[in-house]
Order: sequence, then structure tokens, then C-alpha cells
Amino acid sequence: MLTDKEILETMGMVSSQHLDVRCITMGISLFDCISEDAARTATKVYDKITSYAKDLVSVGDKIATMYGVPVVNKRVSVTPISLVGAASGGYLELALALDRAAAEAGIDFIGGYTALVQKGATAKENSFLETIPEALSRTKKVCSSVNVASSRAGINMDAVRKMGEIVKKAAYLTRDEDSIGCAKLVVFANAVEDNPFMAGAFHGTGEADKVINVGVSGPGVVKAALEKVEGDLTEVAETVKKTAFKVTRVGQLVAKTAAEMLGGEFGIVDLSLAPTPAVGDSVARILEEMGLERVGACGTTAALALLNDAVKKGGIMASSHVGGLSGAFIPVSEDIGMIEAAAMGALPMEKLEAMTAVCSVGIDMVAVPGDTPAEVISAMIADEAAIGVVNHKTTAVRVIPVYGKGVGEDVSFGGLLGRAPIMRVSGYSPEKFISRGGRIPAPLSSNKN
Repeated sequence: MLTDKEILETMGMVSSQHLDVRCITMGISLFDCISEDAARTATKVYDKITSYAKDLVSVGDKIATMYGVPVVNKRVSVTPISLVGAASGGYLELALALDRAAAEAGIDFIGGYTALVQKGATAKENSFLETIPEALSRTKKVCSSVNVASSRAGINMDAVRKMGEIVKKAAYLTRDEDSIGCAKLVVFANAVEDNPFMAGAFHGTGEADKVINVGVSGPGVVKAALEKVEGDLTEVAETVKKTAFKVTRVGQLVAKTAAEMLGGEFGIVDLSLAPTPAVGDSVARILEEMGLERVGACGTTAALALLNDAVKKGGIMASSHVGGLSGAFIPVSEDIGMIEAAAMGALPMEKLEAMTAVCSVGIDMVAVPGDTPAEVISAMIADEAAIGVVNHKTTAVRVIPVYGKGVGEDVSFGGLLGRAPIMRVSGYSPEKFISRGGRIPAPLSSNKN
């Protein structure tokens, strides 16, 4: 049972420190929707999603009222569509069916327009990849992800090369909306099957038919706790750990309740610190509270490593089912501290890449000049994949070459996607390296059998 003190403490977290449940994500298996006819498959996909998720929004709102904790987003993730559509083709038809289902259910986003090509790609999967830009330009709520590497398989450089071209095409097709299509496309190494956060969520092949995953978030809560700490970095780590425990307990309660009310299985709690553009809801401000003058200063990577580790340790003690990514996110456009640091030059691309070695994801929601060549984007993906593969962690790239804009300008996407300065990228070409293709072998540490 919660004590009166704990109840009051949680109320304070919500009212003044931006504690929220960032998302309730329902994972839905679509394997039983597969047929050899594309139209029939699309109809079955639409019917199953709208049936399973019809109460997701109302239940999320009800839980928010019950516990007094905001539930910001209600989302759905599905079996990778590259698999669902393999028998029938018609991938764009499936994308449109997903978008219609999301609109009918009233959810915020639907993830799973996904392919897993970390070691190689079939002809059908290559066909699927080619549809991604058009699918993102013709839908509002569909999110796409592609896994191009794993610690076990190495890096599929043919897929990496192709994804640079796909990102560029998605930017062009949504150029009238500041290339926002790229904000719904993530390229992964070591993608996880139970991630509730968009744009990278998909329902893994090892999951049950209907699963509820919850993402909690509380950067403001962590910062407020650290404001009272006068001691050394050991005390800082202990404070973050204890705070993460409290935040995760809220997520555990919400996840179990949502699973019961929606008739699904409780999957995981993802305890990632996911920032928003709101003042007081920033991972960068946590790092600065530890003692950095500005995020991006020397010491930033060490501070982020401390934060990420302490968050994981606290969360794992709070729930037996911690999963997803569970750490600290550093999406530039979604974090007011990151935005300011990037705009003033304190956080260059090179430092951001170094930080991704110890955080939960990678080069995330970073805007770059619209004329950035496809091979440069591919090389960014390759660099992040290498960090993930060698360190046995998930890394990702969600980069937005904003059509018609350059360094010194900025772009606004609105809502949780925020705004971002256009960041400089190296002008030296990796074209010959990327054009080689093939596969970068897995590291020796992958041979564990």
C-alpha cells in the first residue's frame, strides 16, 4: 500500500515536475491476418486493430482520472508489415489500412511499418523498403522502422546504403511540411520487440496476441530531486536510482491496470526518461544540474552514463517486467535544453554521437541541411549501428534533412516533436566507403555459444 507521504509525493511530481505516463502502447499480432490477397489482408488488418484498440483511448483517459497521472499518448504497435504483406504484396494498401484504423481508434500513432534486415533482405523486403517514403507521405499516423544491424549478425551495409536514399526520398515527398515524414522513420541496430515509444515501436514475433506496454517519463522529477543534492556523484547516482524506482512503480500500476481493463497481457514498463519541449521536462537540464555549465561540455558523456545506469538500476528494482529501451533519450528537437545547446554551438554533431554510446537510443530527431547527400546519411546510420553492435545495445538514427533549409535556420514540427536548429554535418564524403556495400562482420564478442 502507498503511504500518505508517498501519495502526496506523487501528486507533487505530477503537478509541478511533469511526471506522466508518456504512452500506453497496445501491441497487436497480425499473423492471423495474412492472406494471399492484398485487399483481404488489408481488410483483416483494419478489422483486427479497430476491434482490439477500440477502447484504448477511453481506458487511458479513465486510468488518468483514477490515479491522477496524465496519460499523454495512446498508441498501437503491430507485427512488422514486411512480414504481414510478404504473401500478398500490397504494402501501400496495408499502410493506408493502418492509418485508417488509427484514425478510427482515435490513437496518436501506429508503429510497425517495419522490416528486419540486419543480415540480409529478401526480394519482398527490398520491395517493402522502397514503399516507405510514399507510405509516410500518404499517411498521418503511421510510423516506420528498419533494423539494419545486430550484435549477432553485424551491419548490413547494403541496407544502410538503401536507407540513406530512403530518408532523402521521404524528406522530399514531405517537403511541404518541413520533411516531417523523416520524423516518423527510425533506422535501428539491435531493435527491441517491446518498445512502446514511437517512431520505433513494432510488435515482435515472440510476443503474445495482445500486449500492453507502458512508457513512463519523468525528467522533471529527476531534476527536482537532484536540486536537493549537495554531495558527491555517488549521492547523485543514488538519488537518481531512488527517483527512478518511484517513477517506475507508477508505470507498473498503470500497465497492470490497463492490461486488465483492455483484456491483454501486461508486457513491460519502459522507464526511459523521454523529454518534451516543455520547460522543466528536459534530460539536458538533469545533466546541467549535475554540474555541467551546458550540455555538450566536456564531461557530458560521463554524466549521461551515470544517469542512464542509475535509471536502469532503480527501474529494475521497481518492476520484474522492465523492457523496451529503458534509459535516457536525447532527441534534440524534443528537449529544450538540447535545442538551446545545439543552437548556440555547445552541442555539435560529434559530441552528440559520443553521447549515444551511453544513452538509450542514438542520433534522434536531429535536423540537418536538406542538401545533405544520401551517402552522408547512410554513413551516420553506419556510425550509430557500429556503436550499437560493438556495445551490444540499441542505437538508432532519426535524422531529418529538411528540404530547402540549411545551417543557421531552424524548423518547427509542433507538439511533442518540437523544434530544432539545422545542425552542421561533416563536408567530407564517405561515398566510396558506403558504395562498397556488403556486410560489416559481427564483433568477436558476439560469439557466446
